[in-house]
Amino acid sequence: MSEAIEQLKEAVSFSPENIPLRLHLAEMMIKEHLLNEAAEQYNEVLKRSYGNIKAKKGLASVYYRQKKYSTAVIVFEELFKEEVLSWDEMVLFVRSLVKEESFDEAIEVYKKVLAINPSFVDEELDGMLRSPSAGTFTDSDEFDEEEFFGDFEDEKASKQNFFMEKPDIKFEDVGGMDKVKNEISMKIIQPLKNPDLYKAFGKKIGGGILLYGPPGCGKTYLARATAGEINAGFINIGLHDILDMWMGNSEKNLHAVFEYARKNAPCVVFFDEVDALGASRSDLRQSSMRHVINQFLAELDGVASKNDGILVLAATNAPWSVDSAFRRPGRFDRIVFVAPPDEKGRAEILKQHLKNKPVENIDINALAKSTAEYSGADIQAIVDIATEAKLEESMAKGSLEKITTKDLQKAVKQHRPTTQEWFGTARNYALYANESGLYDDILQYLKINK
Repeated sequence: MSEAIEQLKEAVSFSPENIPLRLHLAEMMIKEHLLNEAAEQYNEVLKRSYGNIKAKKGLASVYYRQKKYSTAVIVFEELFKEEVLSWDEMVLFVRSLVKEESFDEAIEVYKKVLAINPSFVDEELDGMLRSPSAGTFTDSDEFDEEEFFGDFEDEKASKQNFFMEKPDIKFEDVGGMDKVKNEISMKIIQPLKNPDLYKAFGKKIGGGILLYGPPGCGKTYLARATAGEINAGFINIGLHDILDMWMGNSEKNLHAVFEYARKNAPCVVFFDEVDALGASRSDLRQSSMRHVINQFLAELDGVASKNDGILVLAATNAPWSVDSAFRRPGRFDRIVFVAPPDEKGRAEILKQHLKNKPVENIDINALAKSTAEYSGADIQAIVDIATEAKLEESMAKGSLEKITTKDLQKAVKQHRPTTQEWFGTARNYALYANESGLYDDILQYLKINK
Protein backbone atom coordinates (compact mmCIF):
# COMPACT_ATOMS: atom_id res chain seq x y z
CA MET A 1 0.00 0.00 0.00
CA SER A 2 1.45 3.36 -1.02
CA GLU A 3 2.55 6.01 1.47
CA ALA A 4 0.04 8.46 -0.04
CA ILE A 5 -2.87 6.15 0.79
CA GLU A 6 -1.60 5.70 4.36
CA GLN A 7 -1.46 9.46 4.77
CA LEU A 8 -4.98 9.85 3.37
CA LYS A 9 -6.31 7.16 5.69
CA GLU A 10 -4.77 8.95 8.64
CA ALA A 11 -6.33 12.23 7.48
CA VAL A 12 -9.76 10.56 7.18
CA SER A 13 -9.44 9.15 10.69
CA PHE A 14 -9.03 12.72 12.00
CA SER A 15 -11.78 14.10 9.74
CA PRO A 16 -14.31 11.26 9.19
CA GLU A 17 -17.04 13.60 7.90
CA ASN A 18 -14.85 15.02 5.12
CA ILE A 19 -16.66 13.67 2.03
CA PRO A 20 -14.23 14.97 -0.68
CA LEU A 21 -11.32 13.45 1.26
CA ARG A 22 -12.99 10.03 1.44
CA LEU A 23 -13.84 10.15 -2.27
CA HIS A 24 -10.22 10.97 -3.13
CA LEU A 25 -9.00 8.13 -0.90
CA ALA A 26 -11.36 5.70 -2.62
CA GLU A 27 -10.12 6.77 -6.07
CA MET A 28 -6.52 6.23 -4.96
CA MET A 29 -7.41 2.78 -3.64
CA ILE A 30 -8.95 1.81 -6.98
CA LYS A 31 -5.73 2.79 -8.74
CA GLU A 32 -3.85 0.51 -6.35
CA HIS A 33 -6.44 -2.29 -6.97
CA LEU A 34 -7.58 -2.15 -3.34
CA LEU A 35 -11.18 -2.74 -4.37
CA ASN A 36 -12.65 -3.93 -1.07
CA GLU A 37 -11.17 -0.96 0.77
CA ALA A 38 -12.44 1.42 -1.93
CA ALA A 39 -15.95 -0.03 -1.62
CA GLU A 40 -15.83 0.52 2.15
CA GLN A 41 -14.94 4.19 1.64
CA TYR A 42 -17.74 4.74 -0.89
CA ASN A 43 -20.24 3.11 1.47
CA GLU A 44 -19.03 5.36 4.29
CA VAL A 45 -19.64 8.36 2.05
CA LEU A 46 -23.18 7.18 1.29
CA LYS A 47 -23.90 6.77 5.01
CA ARG A 48 -22.94 10.40 5.56
CA SER A 49 -24.20 11.84 2.26
CA TYR A 50 -27.24 9.88 1.11
CA GLY A 51 -27.46 9.51 -2.66
CA ASN A 52 -24.00 10.99 -3.34
CA ILE A 53 -23.61 10.62 -7.11
CA LYS A 54 -19.79 10.31 -7.12
CA ALA A 55 -19.90 7.61 -4.45
CA LYS A 56 -22.58 5.64 -6.30
CA LYS A 57 -20.62 5.87 -9.57
CA GLY A 58 -17.45 4.76 -7.83
CA LEU A 59 -19.24 1.88 -6.12
CA ALA A 60 -20.72 0.67 -9.42
CA SER A 61 -17.26 0.75 -11.00
CA VAL A 62 -15.77 -1.22 -8.09
CA TYR A 63 -18.50 -3.86 -8.26
CA TYR A 64 -17.87 -4.26 -11.99
CA ARG A 65 -14.13 -4.72 -11.40
CA GLN A 66 -14.92 -7.28 -8.68
CA LYS A 67 -17.14 -9.13 -11.20
CA LYS A 68 -20.17 -8.53 -8.97
CA TYR A 69 -22.20 -7.73 -12.07
CA SER A 70 -25.70 -8.09 -10.62
CA THR A 71 -24.86 -5.64 -7.81
CA ALA A 72 -23.23 -3.26 -10.30
CA VAL A 73 -26.39 -3.35 -12.44
CA ILE A 74 -28.57 -2.29 -9.49
CA VAL A 75 -26.42 0.80 -8.85
CA PHE A 76 -26.05 1.62 -12.55
CA GLU A 77 -29.83 1.39 -13.03
CA GLU A 78 -30.41 4.02 -10.34
CA LEU A 79 -27.85 6.34 -11.92
CA PHE A 80 -29.27 5.71 -15.41
CA LYS A 81 -32.77 6.71 -14.25
CA GLU A 82 -31.30 9.86 -12.73
CA GLU A 83 -29.66 10.58 -16.13
CA VAL A 84 -26.27 11.27 -14.57
CA LEU A 85 -24.16 8.60 -16.30
CA SER A 86 -21.41 9.78 -18.62
CA TRP A 87 -20.88 8.08 -21.97
CA ASP A 88 -18.09 5.76 -20.78
CA GLU A 89 -20.10 4.89 -17.64
CA MET A 90 -23.04 3.93 -19.88
CA VAL A 91 -20.71 1.58 -21.79
CA LEU A 92 -19.74 -0.03 -18.47
CA PHE A 93 -23.45 -0.35 -17.65
CA VAL A 94 -24.02 -2.15 -20.97
CA ARG A 95 -21.15 -4.54 -20.25
CA SER A 96 -22.62 -5.32 -16.81
CA LEU A 97 -26.03 -6.04 -18.32
CA VAL A 98 -24.51 -8.33 -20.93
CA LYS A 99 -22.66 -10.26 -18.20
CA GLU A 100 -26.03 -10.72 -16.46
CA GLU A 101 -27.67 -11.70 -19.78
CA SER A 102 -30.17 -8.84 -19.44
CA PHE A 103 -30.16 -8.31 -23.19
CA ASP A 104 -33.37 -6.29 -23.48
CA GLU A 105 -32.08 -3.60 -21.15
CA ALA A 106 -28.57 -3.81 -22.61
CA ILE A 107 -29.94 -3.06 -26.08
CA GLU A 108 -31.84 -0.01 -24.88
CA VAL A 109 -28.80 1.44 -23.11
CA TYR A 110 -26.54 0.58 -26.07
CA LYS A 111 -28.87 2.54 -28.34
CA LYS A 112 -28.20 5.62 -26.24
CA VAL A 113 -24.45 4.94 -26.31
CA LEU A 114 -24.47 4.81 -30.11
CA ALA A 115 -26.75 7.83 -30.38
CA ILE A 116 -24.14 9.85 -28.48
CA ASN A 117 -21.18 8.37 -30.35
CA PRO A 118 -22.21 6.66 -33.64
CA SER A 119 -18.57 5.80 -34.49
CA PHE A 120 -18.13 3.68 -31.36
CA VAL A 121 -17.21 0.09 -32.23
CA ASP A 122 -16.85 -2.79 -29.79
CA GLU A 123 -16.64 -6.27 -31.29
CA GLU A 124 -17.90 -8.05 -28.17
CA LEU A 125 -20.91 -5.78 -27.63
CA ASP A 126 -21.72 -5.60 -31.34
CA GLY A 127 -21.62 -9.38 -31.59
CA MET A 128 -23.98 -9.75 -28.63
CA LEU A 129 -26.39 -6.88 -29.24
CA ARG A 130 -26.54 -5.82 -32.86
CA SER A 131 -28.19 -7.37 -35.89
CA PRO A 132 -25.81 -9.73 -37.75
CA SER A 133 -26.59 -7.96 -41.03
CA ALA A 134 -25.62 -4.49 -39.84
CA GLY A 135 -22.18 -3.07 -40.49
CA THR A 136 -20.13 -0.52 -38.58
CA PHE A 137 -20.76 3.21 -38.64
CA THR A 138 -18.85 6.40 -39.16
CA ASP A 139 -19.82 9.87 -38.01
CA SER A 140 -21.32 10.61 -41.43
CA ASP A 141 -23.51 7.50 -41.44
CA GLU A 142 -27.18 7.73 -40.52
CA PHE A 143 -27.80 5.46 -37.55
CA ASP A 144 -30.76 3.15 -38.18
CA GLU A 145 -31.90 1.51 -34.93
CA GLU A 146 -34.26 -0.91 -36.65
CA GLU A 147 -31.55 -2.19 -38.97
CA PHE A 148 -28.93 -2.33 -36.22
CA PHE A 149 -31.01 -4.13 -33.56
CA GLY A 150 -34.09 -5.51 -35.33
CA ASP A 151 -32.90 -8.96 -36.38
CA PHE A 152 -31.22 -9.58 -33.07
CA GLU A 153 -34.36 -8.70 -31.08
CA ASP A 154 -36.48 -11.06 -33.19
CA GLU A 155 -33.94 -13.84 -32.75
CA LYS A 156 -33.60 -13.18 -29.02
CA ALA A 157 -37.36 -13.13 -28.49
CA SER A 158 -37.64 -16.59 -30.03
CA LYS A 159 -34.93 -17.86 -27.66
CA GLN A 160 -36.08 -16.01 -24.54
CA ASN A 161 -35.90 -18.30 -21.56
CA PHE A 162 -37.19 -18.27 -18.02
CA PHE A 163 -36.01 -20.25 -15.04
CA MET A 164 -38.17 -23.35 -14.82
CA GLU A 165 -37.77 -25.85 -12.02
CA LYS A 166 -39.26 -29.23 -11.15
CA PRO A 167 -40.19 -28.90 -7.45
CA ASP A 168 -39.65 -31.97 -5.28
CA ILE A 169 -42.16 -30.88 -2.62
CA LYS A 170 -45.80 -31.99 -2.52
CA PHE A 171 -48.95 -31.13 -0.57
CA GLU A 172 -47.89 -33.44 2.25
CA ASP A 173 -44.94 -31.09 2.85
CA VAL A 174 -47.27 -28.11 3.35
CA GLY A 175 -48.56 -27.77 6.92
CA GLY A 176 -52.37 -27.43 7.21
CA MET A 177 -54.34 -25.62 4.44
CA ASP A 178 -56.56 -28.67 3.76
CA LYS A 179 -59.41 -26.60 2.30
CA VAL A 180 -57.09 -24.68 -0.01
CA LYS A 181 -55.34 -27.87 -1.14
CA ASN A 182 -58.72 -29.39 -2.00
CA GLU A 183 -59.70 -26.33 -4.07
CA ILE A 184 -56.46 -26.50 -6.04
CA SER A 185 -56.75 -30.25 -6.44
CA MET A 186 -60.24 -30.08 -7.96
CA LYS A 187 -59.37 -27.18 -10.26
CA ILE A 188 -55.85 -28.07 -11.37
CA ILE A 189 -54.54 -31.46 -10.23
CA GLN A 190 -57.46 -33.84 -10.82
CA PRO A 191 -58.11 -32.66 -14.40
CA LEU A 192 -54.58 -33.71 -15.29
CA LYS A 193 -54.88 -37.04 -13.47
CA ASN A 194 -58.37 -37.83 -14.86
CA PRO A 195 -58.51 -36.10 -18.27
CA ASP A 196 -61.17 -38.41 -19.77
CA LEU A 197 -63.54 -37.91 -16.84
CA TYR A 198 -63.24 -34.14 -17.00
CA LYS A 199 -63.61 -34.19 -20.78
CA ALA A 200 -66.88 -36.11 -20.38
CA PHE A 201 -68.19 -33.26 -18.22
CA GLY A 202 -66.92 -30.65 -20.66
CA LYS A 203 -64.22 -29.35 -18.31
CA LYS A 204 -60.92 -28.30 -19.87
CA ILE A 205 -57.48 -29.00 -18.44
CA GLY A 206 -55.89 -25.83 -17.14
CA GLY A 207 -57.18 -22.58 -15.74
CA GLY A 208 -56.34 -20.12 -13.04
CA ILE A 209 -56.58 -19.70 -9.28
CA LEU A 210 -55.98 -16.47 -7.39
CA LEU A 211 -54.65 -16.99 -3.87
CA TYR A 212 -55.12 -14.11 -1.45
CA GLY A 213 -54.52 -13.50 2.20
CA PRO A 214 -52.08 -11.92 4.65
CA PRO A 215 -48.36 -12.04 3.80
CA GLY A 216 -46.21 -14.90 5.01
CA CYS A 217 -48.91 -17.59 4.95
CA GLY A 218 -47.30 -19.85 2.35
CA LYS A 219 -48.92 -18.86 -0.95
CA THR A 220 -45.68 -19.25 -2.92
CA TYR A 221 -44.77 -22.50 -1.18
CA LEU A 222 -48.23 -23.87 -1.94
CA ALA A 223 -47.90 -22.97 -5.64
CA ARG A 224 -44.56 -24.78 -5.80
CA ALA A 225 -46.08 -27.84 -4.10
CA THR A 226 -48.89 -27.82 -6.69
CA ALA A 227 -46.33 -28.26 -9.46
CA GLY A 228 -44.68 -31.02 -7.45
CA GLU A 229 -48.00 -32.89 -7.12
CA ILE A 230 -48.32 -33.27 -10.89
CA ASN A 231 -44.60 -33.44 -11.71
CA ALA A 232 -44.95 -30.30 -13.81
CA GLY A 233 -42.56 -27.47 -14.53
CA PHE A 234 -42.82 -24.43 -12.26
CA ILE A 235 -42.09 -20.87 -13.37
CA ASN A 236 -42.05 -18.25 -10.64
CA ILE A 237 -42.63 -14.82 -12.18
CA GLY A 238 -41.87 -11.64 -10.25
CA LEU A 239 -42.53 -8.03 -11.20
CA HIS A 240 -38.93 -7.60 -12.35
CA ASP A 241 -39.48 -10.30 -14.99
CA ILE A 242 -42.33 -8.36 -16.59
CA LEU A 243 -42.27 -4.63 -15.92
CA ASP A 244 -39.90 -2.62 -18.09
CA MET A 245 -39.20 1.09 -18.26
CA TRP A 246 -39.56 1.14 -22.06
CA MET A 247 -42.95 1.36 -23.73
CA GLY A 248 -44.21 -1.97 -25.09
CA ASN A 249 -41.51 -4.16 -23.53
CA SER A 250 -43.67 -5.21 -20.56
CA GLU A 251 -46.31 -6.63 -22.90
CA LYS A 252 -43.60 -8.50 -24.85
CA ASN A 253 -42.21 -9.94 -21.63
CA LEU A 254 -45.65 -11.10 -20.53
CA HIS A 255 -46.31 -12.77 -23.87
CA ALA A 256 -42.90 -14.47 -23.75
CA VAL A 257 -43.72 -15.98 -20.34
CA PHE A 258 -46.91 -17.59 -21.62
CA GLU A 259 -45.27 -18.76 -24.86
CA TYR A 260 -42.50 -20.44 -22.89
CA ALA A 261 -45.07 -22.12 -20.61
CA ARG A 262 -47.10 -23.32 -23.62
CA LYS A 263 -44.00 -24.96 -25.10
CA ASN A 264 -43.30 -26.71 -21.79
CA ALA A 265 -46.81 -27.83 -20.81
CA PRO A 266 -47.91 -29.14 -18.40
CA CYS A 267 -46.58 -26.17 -16.54
CA VAL A 268 -47.54 -24.14 -13.48
CA VAL A 269 -46.95 -20.40 -13.90
CA PHE A 270 -46.99 -18.49 -10.64
CA PHE A 271 -47.40 -14.70 -10.55
CA ASP A 272 -46.50 -13.14 -7.23
CA GLU A 273 -47.87 -9.69 -6.28
CA VAL A 274 -50.29 -9.94 -9.17
CA ASP A 275 -52.14 -6.82 -7.98
CA ALA A 276 -49.24 -4.79 -9.43
CA LEU A 277 -49.75 -6.40 -12.86
CA GLY A 278 -53.52 -6.61 -12.70
CA ALA A 279 -54.47 -3.42 -10.91
CA SER A 280 -57.95 -2.03 -11.37
CA ARG A 281 -57.94 -0.09 -14.63
CA SER A 282 -60.36 2.46 -13.23
CA ASP A 283 -57.66 3.46 -10.72
CA LEU A 284 -54.92 3.80 -13.34
CA ARG A 285 -54.01 7.03 -15.02
CA GLN A 286 -51.07 5.66 -16.99
CA SER A 287 -52.20 4.17 -20.27
CA SER A 288 -49.03 2.03 -20.44
CA MET A 289 -50.17 -0.09 -17.47
CA ARG A 290 -53.61 -0.42 -19.03
CA HIS A 291 -51.91 -2.02 -22.04
CA VAL A 292 -50.09 -4.48 -19.75
CA ILE A 293 -53.36 -5.48 -18.07
CA ASN A 294 -55.10 -5.96 -21.41
CA GLN A 295 -52.18 -8.12 -22.58
CA PHE A 296 -52.43 -10.19 -19.39
CA LEU A 297 -56.15 -10.76 -19.95
CA ALA A 298 -55.54 -11.74 -23.58
CA GLU A 299 -52.90 -14.28 -22.55
CA LEU A 300 -55.20 -15.80 -19.92
CA ASP A 301 -57.94 -16.10 -22.53
CA GLY A 302 -55.55 -17.76 -24.98
CA VAL A 303 -56.61 -15.40 -27.75
CA ALA A 304 -53.62 -16.06 -29.99
CA SER A 305 -52.64 -19.50 -28.62
CA LYS A 306 -54.33 -22.24 -26.65
CA ASN A 307 -53.57 -22.58 -22.96
CA ASP A 308 -54.13 -26.33 -22.69
CA GLY A 309 -52.03 -27.68 -19.85
CA ILE A 310 -51.12 -24.19 -18.60
CA LEU A 311 -51.97 -23.86 -14.94
CA VAL A 312 -51.87 -20.27 -13.74
CA LEU A 313 -51.61 -19.49 -10.04
CA ALA A 314 -51.32 -15.97 -8.72
CA ALA A 315 -50.95 -14.49 -5.26
CA THR A 316 -51.87 -11.13 -3.81
CA ASN A 317 -52.12 -9.48 -0.43
CA ALA A 318 -54.60 -6.97 -1.86
CA PRO A 319 -57.37 -8.73 -3.86
CA TRP A 320 -59.47 -5.55 -3.72
CA SER A 321 -56.88 -3.89 -5.98
CA VAL A 322 -57.14 -6.51 -8.74
CA ASP A 323 -59.26 -5.62 -11.76
CA SER A 324 -62.62 -7.43 -11.68
CA ALA A 325 -62.04 -8.59 -15.28
CA PHE A 326 -59.50 -11.11 -13.97
CA ARG A 327 -62.27 -12.92 -12.07
CA ARG A 328 -64.32 -13.82 -15.13
CA PRO A 329 -64.70 -17.52 -16.11
CA GLY A 330 -61.64 -18.91 -17.86
CA ARG A 331 -59.28 -16.50 -16.11
CA PHE A 332 -58.87 -16.54 -12.31
CA ASP A 333 -62.28 -18.10 -11.85
CA ARG A 334 -61.39 -19.46 -8.41
CA ILE A 335 -60.49 -16.96 -5.71
CA VAL A 336 -59.09 -18.83 -2.69
CA PHE A 337 -58.48 -17.36 0.75
CA VAL A 338 -55.19 -18.51 2.30
CA ALA A 339 -55.66 -17.91 6.02
CA PRO A 340 -53.00 -18.03 8.72
CA PRO A 341 -52.43 -21.67 9.69
CA ASP A 342 -54.79 -23.25 12.20
CA GLU A 343 -53.56 -24.87 15.41
CA LYS A 344 -52.77 -28.16 13.69
CA GLY A 345 -50.99 -26.35 10.88
CA ARG A 346 -48.97 -24.26 13.33
CA ALA A 347 -47.85 -27.42 15.12
CA GLU A 348 -46.68 -28.93 11.82
CA ILE A 349 -44.84 -25.75 10.84
CA LEU A 350 -43.10 -25.63 14.24
CA LYS A 351 -41.99 -29.23 13.84
CA GLN A 352 -40.56 -28.49 10.39
CA HIS A 353 -38.58 -25.46 11.58
CA LEU A 354 -37.27 -27.23 14.69
CA LYS A 355 -36.19 -30.30 12.73
CA ASN A 356 -32.43 -30.99 13.01
CA LYS A 357 -32.01 -28.31 15.72
CA PRO A 358 -30.81 -29.13 19.25
CA VAL A 359 -34.08 -29.14 21.26
CA GLU A 360 -35.21 -30.44 24.64
CA ASN A 361 -38.73 -31.22 25.90
CA ILE A 362 -40.58 -29.05 23.37
CA ASP A 363 -44.33 -28.81 24.04
CA ILE A 364 -45.47 -28.33 20.45
CA ASN A 365 -49.17 -28.29 21.33
CA ALA A 366 -48.77 -25.54 23.93
CA LEU A 367 -46.78 -23.42 21.50
CA ALA A 368 -49.35 -23.97 18.76
CA LYS A 369 -52.11 -22.75 21.08
CA SER A 370 -50.20 -19.62 22.05
CA THR A 371 -49.52 -18.57 18.44
CA ALA A 372 -53.06 -17.94 17.15
CA GLU A 373 -53.11 -15.54 14.16
CA TYR A 374 -49.38 -16.12 13.53
CA SER A 375 -48.42 -16.71 9.91
CA GLY A 376 -45.94 -19.36 8.80
CA ALA A 377 -43.33 -16.61 8.40
CA ASP A 378 -44.07 -15.40 11.95
CA ILE A 379 -43.51 -18.90 13.32
CA GLN A 380 -40.21 -19.13 11.47
CA ALA A 381 -39.23 -15.78 12.99
CA ILE A 382 -40.03 -17.11 16.49
CA VAL A 383 -37.80 -20.15 15.96
CA ASP A 384 -35.04 -17.90 14.58
CA ILE A 385 -35.22 -15.58 17.61
CA ALA A 386 -35.00 -18.53 20.03
CA THR A 387 -32.17 -20.10 18.02
CA GLU A 388 -30.10 -16.90 17.98
CA ALA A 389 -30.56 -16.47 21.75
CA LYS A 390 -29.43 -20.07 22.34
CA LEU A 391 -26.41 -19.65 20.06
CA GLU A 392 -25.33 -16.61 22.03
CA GLU A 393 -25.80 -18.48 25.30
CA SER A 394 -23.86 -21.51 23.99
CA MET A 395 -20.92 -19.32 22.93
CA ALA A 396 -20.88 -17.59 26.33
CA LYS A 397 -20.93 -20.89 28.27
CA GLY A 398 -18.69 -22.81 25.87
CA SER A 399 -21.17 -25.69 25.60
CA LEU A 400 -24.16 -26.64 23.46
CA GLU A 401 -27.34 -25.28 25.06
CA LYS A 402 -30.57 -26.78 23.73
CA ILE A 403 -33.74 -24.89 22.76
CA THR A 404 -36.61 -25.38 25.23
CA THR A 405 -40.31 -24.55 25.30
CA LYS A 406 -39.52 -21.65 27.62
CA ASP A 407 -37.12 -20.16 25.02
CA LEU A 408 -39.78 -20.35 22.32
CA GLN A 409 -42.49 -18.87 24.58
CA LYS A 410 -40.14 -15.98 25.31
CA ALA A 411 -39.67 -15.48 21.55
CA VAL A 412 -43.47 -15.47 21.09
CA LYS A 413 -43.71 -12.51 23.47
CA GLN A 414 -41.00 -10.68 21.48
CA HIS A 415 -42.61 -11.21 18.07
CA ARG A 416 -46.25 -10.27 17.61
CA PRO A 417 -48.31 -11.62 14.66
CA THR A 418 -47.85 -9.58 11.50
CA THR A 419 -51.25 -10.61 10.14
CA GLN A 420 -53.23 -8.25 12.39
CA GLU A 421 -52.61 -5.15 10.29
CA TRP A 422 -53.74 -6.98 7.14
CA PHE A 423 -56.97 -8.16 8.79
CA GLY A 424 -57.66 -4.60 9.93
CA THR A 425 -57.81 -3.54 6.26
CA ALA A 426 -59.45 -6.72 4.98
CA ARG A 427 -62.23 -6.49 7.58
CA ASN A 428 -63.41 -3.17 6.14
CA TYR A 429 -63.60 -4.56 2.60
CA ALA A 430 -65.37 -7.71 3.82
CA LEU A 431 -67.98 -5.64 5.69
CA TYR A 432 -68.56 -2.76 3.27
CA ALA A 433 -67.44 -3.85 -0.22
CA ASN A 434 -68.54 -7.45 -0.40
CA GLU A 435 -71.65 -7.40 -2.60
CA SER A 436 -70.51 -10.47 -4.53
CA GLY A 437 -69.61 -12.42 -1.40
CA LEU A 438 -65.95 -12.56 -2.47
CA TYR A 439 -64.68 -11.91 1.06
CA ASP A 440 -67.07 -14.15 2.98
CA ASP A 441 -64.12 -16.36 3.99
CA ILE A 442 -62.55 -13.38 5.77
CA LEU A 443 -65.76 -12.79 7.75
CA GLN A 444 -65.91 -16.48 8.59
CA TYR A 445 -62.30 -16.47 9.77
CA LEU A 446 -62.94 -13.36 11.93
CA LYS A 447 -66.19 -14.96 13.19
CA ILE A 448 -68.25 -11.97 12.11
CA ASN A 449 -71.93 -12.47 11.29
CA LYS A 450 -73.13 -9.96 8.73
